[in-house]
Amino acid sequence: MNRLASPSIALVGATGAVGRTMRSILAEREFPASAIRLIASARSAGAVVETPWGDVVVEDLATADPAGIDIALFSAGGERSREHVPRFVAAGATVIDNSSAFRMDADVPLLVAEINDAAIADHQGIIANPNCTTMTLMMAAGPLHAAAPIDRLSVASYQATGGSGRRGIDLLAEEVAALGSDVDALVGGGWSDPGNDLYARPIGFNVVPLAGSITEDGYTDEEWKLVNETRKILDAPGIRVEPTCVRVPTMVGHGIAATMFFERPMELEEASGLLSTAPGLQVWSDEKVPTPLDSAGIDDVLVGRVRQTIGEPGGISLWVVGDNLRKGAALNAVQIAELLLA
Repeated sequence: MNRLASPSIALVGATGAVGRTMRSILAEREFPASAIRLIASARSAGAVVETPWGDVVVEDLATADPAGIDIALFSAGGERSREHVPRFVAAGATVIDNSSAFRMDADVPLLVAEINDAAIADHQGIIANPNCTTMTLMMAAGPLHAAAPIDRLSVASYQATGGSGRRGIDLLAEEVAALGSDVDALVGGGWSDPGNDLYARPIGFNVVPLAGSITEDGYTDEEWKLVNETRKILDAPGIRVEPTCVRVPTMVGHGIAATMFFERPMELEEASGLLSTAPGLQVWSDEKVPTPLDSAGIDDVLVGRVRQTIGEPGGISLWVVGDNLRKGAALNAVQIAELLLA
């Protein structure tokens, strides 16, 4: 009997935002799990959660026995993944990990479902979910690259506060309330910094051109993820990527403005045709330009403002936006699990 026809599933980090979204998506897509286990930190252990598979008691990750788990969906952070994923794999589970812990490991596929599905064949027990910003970009860049390999790519991200977890969403709401109480100060100066421990500057009514932490060569870790993960997903180590990652005052939905040049010129008609038939992607017209609000709560990634380059002909510029909790994290993990079943 093939156990993966009706696998036992574990959600690790089950009580976090991504874990809860994974649970709902498994139910929405009627994933054929024989059983589900919910695993989280000691703080959440013992809670009882109602699921389509019955009431489930949340287990403590530190003491949970991974025996009998076929597929484990991890969204517990890089440190916990590095500590616990190896023991889940040793017990026979295939792990789909949402952290950055294994993404650049040469032996671990970095997979965007519907873009590089074939990479799943090379897994050795661990499959990595890309960063949510890279994931959104790949849904538009992948179909174009498959037709004409990308030579270089200039990217500016507009990343929602939800990418920082629930604290980012709450902080935005707090700062909008605090700063919005004095509109004249926002317009004419004299506003008072409400202070926060999450971003370099206030995020309410503001844009912070520094998403992530500064690392090599003055670029942030978020920017380097766009560089390195793009190259790995598209199996194109020579792609030149110029990234700038920006935090914006939206709750959910990462937007990306990208300009791509290819190994040959690409006409607008060809690009539009490729995008309009790509799975998981909706092409919107300029009259109904897609925004983060439009992406919230839906599975598809939205693309608009598709146009030919004017400074240097032959390239394509576009705007793409996707829900960072769904396709950017939870949905892609579930889609990878479905590929394992297939």
